[in-house]
Amino acid sequence: MRVLIASHTYIVDLNREKYRELAKLEPNLEVALAVPRRWKPGGVQNKLIETQPLQERSFQVFPLSNLSQNNQGLLTFGADIIGFLRQFKPNIIQVEQGSKSLAYAQFITLNKLLNLKAKNLFFTWWNLPYDLKFPVSLLEAYNLRNTDGIVAGNQDGADILRDRGYKGAIAVMPQLGVDESVFQPKPVPELRQQLGLQSEDFAIGFIGRFVEEKGLITLSKALEHLGDRPWKWLLLGRGELRSQLEHWAREKGLQDRLIWIESVPHDRVADYINLLNVLVLPSETTYKFKTLTSVGWKEQFGHVLIEAMACRVPVLGSDSGEIPHVIGDAGLVFPEGNVEALKSSLVQLMENPQIAENLAQRGFDRAMFCYTNTALAKQLLEFYKSLD
Repeated sequence: MRVLIASHTYIVDLNREKYRELAKLEPNLEVALAVPRRWKPGGVQNKLIETQPLQERSFQVFPLSNLSQNNQGLLTFGADIIGFLRQFKPNIIQVEQGSKSLAYAQFITLNKLLNLKAKNLFFTWWNLPYDLKFPVSLLEAYNLRNTDGIVAGNQDGADILRDRGYKGAIAVMPQLGVDESVFQPKPVPELRQQLGLQSEDFAIGFIGRFVEEKGLITLSKALEHLGDRPWKWLLLGRGELRSQLEHWAREKGLQDRLIWIESVPHDRVADYINLLNVLVLPSETTYKFKTLTSVGWKEQFGHVLIEAMACRVPVLGSDSGEIPHVIGDAGLVFPEGNVEALKSSLVQLMENPQIAENLAQRGFDRAMFCYTNTALAKQLLEFYKSLD
């Protein structure tokens, strides 16, 4: 089986591990990643990335000329895509740019014109209802009509596509897995000492963007009602809400309870997770954001949850979006925005170490079984085979 995956996501080598693992599963498997030759992500990584070709036995990365360098929706590939498709002759084509992707329409059309007879699939994270106008409605209709299978990053995304009339095969799994060789339980005594964490401190962690929709205000209110219990709040990330949280801490006399870590390399995030007694993801659905086709935001997955699970750290999340599906019965879930429920969950973990330990072990087992790159690769291969 020859599998072709196309997406700008895989210009980053760290993101390729699931497909490296896929290529190892069976002797006759070949996996190729088609990526833009030049891409400018924006944000923190606001620099032009020039992707280099790579060949590792049955796994390869093939940079293609591209006609947009920073817009996912407008991404399409140049004429060299034709020669590549003729040479590789894929059995599976999976484009990870969503249902309205021009690149996906391009691959569908070339699949037909070159008579490749490959199965067409796409991946999507989109988890909110949307309305489309011409000509984008026509583009999505063409894509869905020619789709043999969909990989949705969350259950809401799968449900939305069903509501839009898609009746074919759908698998629900995240785009990226967790690297268990990096995210694993380990003692970090030097880091604890460096950050001033005492043995009696109950370390509550948040890792991500400091923005309102991540539920940090709700978490702060829950923390201020924990009384004189010995807690510390470790916040790893950055964002516009930091100044507001610093003001809150000063007003409540809690400055010494907060530990700020602005940013660290991804392979060091595991060290900070291993400091924690619980990782909290208190995301909150919002309808303040607007795009051309929909209104709102809710948590699409919560990748930090599976990283904490892999480190055998208990997880506590709101019921926004995909969070309850990610956690399952391997952590605690509270109604989003509910300060009292969040506080009660924290107290439960603080006062019942055995419950915390049981949840940590269940989370670890769930991460190893469901969310490692190898586990996801196996799920993906099984899905591909079911399309025959």
